Amino acid sequence: MIKKLLTHTAEAAIQYRQTLAGRPVGVTVTHAELLANVKKDLPETGETPEEAIQALTAGVEPGLVHNANPRYFGFVIGGATPVSVAADWLTSVWNQNAQVYLTSPAAAVVEEIVGQWLLDLLGLPHDSGVGLVTGTQMAHFTALSVARNVVLQKQGWDADAYGLQGAPVINIICGECCHATVHSAVRLMGLGTQNIRPVPADEQGRMRLSDFKKALEICRGPTIVCVQAGNVNTGAFDPMAEIIALSKKHGAWVHVDGAFGLWAAASPRFRHLVAGVAEADSWATDGHKWLNVPYDSGVVMIRDSVAHQNLKTAHCAYAGNTDNRFRDGSQWAPENSRRARVCALCGAAEFGQRRRAGIGR
Repeated sequence: MIKKLLTHTAEAAIQYRQTLAGRPVGVTVTHAELLANVKKDLPETGETPEEAIQALTAGVEPGLVHNANPRYFGFVIGGATPVSVAADWLTSVWNQNAQVYLTSPAAAVVEEIVGQWLLDLLGLPHDSGVGLVTGTQMAHFTALSVARNVVLQKQGWDADAYGLQGAPVINIICGECCHATVHSAVRLMGLGTQNIRPVPADEQGRMRLSDFKKALEICRGPTIVCVQAGNVNTGAFDPMAEIIALSKKHGAWVHVDGAFGLWAAASPRFRHLVAGVAEADSWATDGHKWLNVPYDSGVVMIRDSVAHQNLKTAHCAYAGNTDNRFRDGSQWAPENSRRARVCALCGAAEFGQRRRAGIGR
């Protein structure tokens, strides 16, 4: 039965991809029509797996946005490459839990290699911590949570033990055109958006350096600076080299929102756009944009790997004792139970091959 089911599903997927270029990019049904396609009462009796897959395919395909279509230019969304889709299929079939080494040695080793490759591609410190998360939103949350703990620790405050009640106020500096996910991360961390000091931006959405200097000079106490590598609306980059250098003199933590723009570091032609980025303290990016791997595939990288690894100190007894010789995926990301993102490996490998072949130069 399993062979028949997977063969049927594979044939449907192949037929979809082979006809993708000729399909309309947008949806071809109204909301009411799509709802009518899939809305059914919960049945008293089940149906065969093949019937379930067939009904799912027929019901939802008219409502798909075909973002892998060569004529799709909406938002900043990548189209999954064939090799990354194939790897993603295997990821689902293997159904590995990347929580700790014991639940999947394969996932642990693959994630470790992926981290090394990504740091190499992006020219970042090779001893940085790397976590695979859902997207840049969760990468921001992870990196800024580590940043919060580190800058408070420098002030003699242990956020892990005492939380934020009574803690020194943290200054957060970012451009007025920073992505909404930065604000969301600040709220989720319990720091409050009223503590954000927005820096005026130019017509392309870049932080104005003179205004950044003013904002930095009036900050007292722990400070976190967020810079943007690639404005999602204009593609513009903050003047990172200057901002990072000034922030370091001030003792501030610098986090880079590089959801799609950080990949400029892998291209000799565009590397100048992120000059100085390797001097930051943390970086966030997505693989489901320029790497063209299936959703979801976000990456958080933190220079202080010890602080990164210590973000989550709770340990589940059933997971066994921690062995520092091996990677436990849950130490580098907020989630515990999580699927292994093998597709990221294939995406990174393909991107690396293209770079060596001169594509994107």
